[in-house]
Amino acid sequence: MISIPRKGTPEYDRLVKEHKACIDSMKGVAGCSILRCATPGDTTEISGGIHEDFLLNRVLLRMRALPAKGKLVVICTKVEKEWRIGRLSGIRGVPPVFVDDRTFSDEQEVQHEIFLMRLEEMAESDGMPEHFHEGWKRRADNWTAT
Repeated sequence: MISIPRKGTPEYDRLVKEHKACIDSMKGVAGCSILRCATPGDTTEISGGIHEDFLLNRVLLRMRALPAKGKLVVICTKVEKEWRIGRLSGIRGVPPVFVDDRTFSDEQEVQHEIFLMRLEEMAESDGMPEHFHEGWKRRADNWTAT
């Protein structure tokens, strides 16, 4: 079990600060890796982030392991110019729905905002048996025709 830090606690502030520092140092790098570059945008020397912060690593792993239904995702609305936040339906073929009207001009900024939103949505303690499921093998997940 891992304890998910709550807003207003020093641990939450530290986690958010580390995530933001990693996001900022990765500007100009394709994709979203939560690592710190020695020189912003240059991945030849990396440190910090998920390599050195155990709690950040665990929280991100749990976020990524959550089922698709209701998961927040980045949606590119104008190629390389504009991004928005959407929520997955969890049903194959049903498009995601925008969560609000905000637009982002930087792909890294929208990633950080999703991190903050997902951190708020997570249970205070995570990793208990009730937080896990059988995955794609379940019959009620709408991945197979019935």
